[in-house]
Amino acid sequence: MKYLLGYDVGSSSVKVALLDIETGKALATGTSPDQEMGMIAHEAGWAEQHPDSWWQEAVNATHKLKAKYPFDPALVAGIGISYQMHGLVVVDKDLRPLRPSIIWCDSRAVEIGNHAFDDLGNDYSLQHLLNSPGNFTASKLKWVKDKEPQIFEQIRYFMLPGDYLALRMSGTPQTTVSGLSEGIFWDFAEQKVSQKLLDLYGFDSSLIPEIVDTFSPQSQLSASAAAELGLKAGIPLAYRAGDQPNNAFSLNVLNPGEVATTAGTSGVVYGINAQATSDPLSRVNTFVHVNSTPEEQRNGVLLCVNGTGILNSWVRRFAGGISYDEMNQQAAQTPVGAEGLTFLPFGNGAERVLENRLLGGQLQGINFNTHTPAHVFRAAQEGIVFALQYGLQVMKEMGVQTHTVRAGHANLFLSPLFREAFANTTGATIELYDTDGAQGAARAAGIGTGVFDFKSAFNGLTQIATVEPLADLQEKYANTYAVWEEALKKI
Repeated sequence: MKYLLGYDVGSSSVKVALLDIETGKALATGTSPDQEMGMIAHEAGWAEQHPDSWWQEAVNATHKLKAKYPFDPALVAGIGISYQMHGLVVVDKDLRPLRPSIIWCDSRAVEIGNHAFDDLGNDYSLQHLLNSPGNFTASKLKWVKDKEPQIFEQIRYFMLPGDYLALRMSGTPQTTVSGLSEGIFWDFAEQKVSQKLLDLYGFDSSLIPEIVDTFSPQSQLSASAAAELGLKAGIPLAYRAGDQPNNAFSLNVLNPGEVATTAGTSGVVYGINAQATSDPLSRVNTFVHVNSTPEEQRNGVLLCVNGTGILNSWVRRFAGGISYDEMNQQAAQTPVGAEGLTFLPFGNGAERVLENRLLGGQLQGINFNTHTPAHVFRAAQEGIVFALQYGLQVMKEMGVQTHTVRAGHANLFLSPLFREAFANTTGATIELYDTDGAQGAARAAGIGTGVFDFKSAFNGLTQIATVEPLADLQEKYANTYAVWEEALKKI
């Protein structure tokens, strides 16, 4: 065997990477669609996508990959899957979707989760679930039960988005402990599905697919799926994980004290703890990390800001569609603080770090005689960094240290200004690596099939840059952050 395949199912696109086993290097990638996938929003705060669109884009991406780098499918040792977290997919007895997926940034279940937090008891939730049920998968399923009972009655299984892609590939419904924890179904204290939560929401345990190990030969590529993908039937599906645990894995962030970050559609900081810790207000969340075992628990503390890359994309559209490079160059010509312009980047649904408030994005301090589009570009990137810093303060209270943070050289971390703002606002050294979620999923599939161990899986992972904070810039960013934080407190 020579190759591994990794799929990354995002809310904007599906990407597939082909990894060379011998060198550990990505040989080629394919991404589909060329433009961002759309979202269905029938009401404010809603966000849905059809699960079958992920499958079709996975097929398209695979064919694009093969066109770039023709390879023998018989030499593929395994497939790994990374996916957008917290989404809900429900299928019937024929394993077909009953409705569009309610995805991660959909806010409709906030109140359901808030009530459940009280009904379960705050102490139980924080000691056993390590989170409020909040606006996560379990609460979204309860919304379907309450609002669409005719659909709920037909549900055979619920699953996460990556579980559905694996189902389309193999025909086998399965999930993982890590996935159940991100849906707030997992009892950390008892190391099993929370019966108390199932009882409260009125879910039968038979709705949960078979639970498989994160790294393992979980199922095999079916003949029909192989025909659509242009691959060979029988390839093991050997890994699945949510995009943020997988991003951490792709950066070799596996042990307590290690931290990963990413700034794609949403912005995330993800730190590893050996302890089962929780935030009393559930502003940041704790999930089972990919390498956790009953004997050696590893939990990921996750801070998420919804409006990061999507804000930068929004600003770009208003600027007439100029390139991101040009935006970055113009923004860098303006001073730290954008001459008094403040951007609160909260326009992509309810924000967990703000206790599930739905504030909307806000641009404050506009001076018609001073401010140009370049100031807006800078204020947007600074606002994203400041929102992450706001949540990092909560993570530090939970014992997560952020002296060094690893990130992929992608998305907003391609911007020198963003890197500068992040390092000097947080005080952390940034290590940038040539990797992404699809590559990480491919490496992980190597562990799942036994091709790699946890050391050899990272052969070929290359660090390409380091960004250190600088004392004079830290002072400037600290002053600007204080102004930003004061603006947030007033709304």
